[in-house]
Amino acid sequence: MLYVIPSPVGGRAADALPDSALNLIRSLRTFSVENAKSARAFLADVGMPCPIQELHISVLDENTSREIKAMKSGTAIGLLSEAGCPAIADPGASLVEAAHREGIHVVPLVGPSSIVLALMASGLEGQRFAFCGYLPRDRGERARRIAELEKRSRKEGETQIFIETPYRNDVLVSALLECCASETKLCLASDLTLQSETVATKTIGQWRKARPGVGKRPTVFLLLAR
Repeated sequence: MLYVIPSPVGGRAADALPDSALNLIRSLRTFSVENAKSARAFLADVGMPCPIQELHISVLDENTSREIKAMKSGTAIGLLSEAGCPAIADPGASLVEAAHREGIHVVPLVGPSSIVLALMASGLEGQRFAFCGYLPRDRGERARRIAELEKRSRKEGETQIFIETPYRNDVLVSALLECCASETKLCLASDLTLQSETVATKTIGQWRKARPGVGKRPTVFLLLAR
């Protein structure tokens, strides 16, 4: 079996995951991970019943033959990314795809997803939404992409969700305030699940007056045009 394990988007694993997920993780001894250092910290935090050094931890890559061979021989593997859900804006999809191809049972565990948490708290359209990943870094390309997303949102009544590398957050905020119509709604969801968490939804016109700055905090951006 392949267990797809969400990890905290902030704070402690023991606080972010339900007991059912924690107990299952503690039963595993083999993990395929995005980053070995953060995976060891996560596994120590969940209270593994054996020394971390005794676990089999390998770093994900495009060659999934090692993991597939292990699972076909009866070994259960836990798939871990650094934060949030594997294969959603994080590595892991290639291993999940390979598992399905080989008839291996894939089991997603319950846990946090910053994308879903942000949408839940935004007050924006939750029946129709799209996750768009990262926007272009080039200023001109980024402006064109924002215009495309705003147009699609207006046409489809669809919330557009995207993220940015934290040190470019304020550049993206400035671009959104410059490019979008005043009545378009923008939600900024920062530091989700942490004590410093803030989620605020305003029109672009209101944000222009408020002059927001989210700094280098992990942030999810949600846009809805009417």
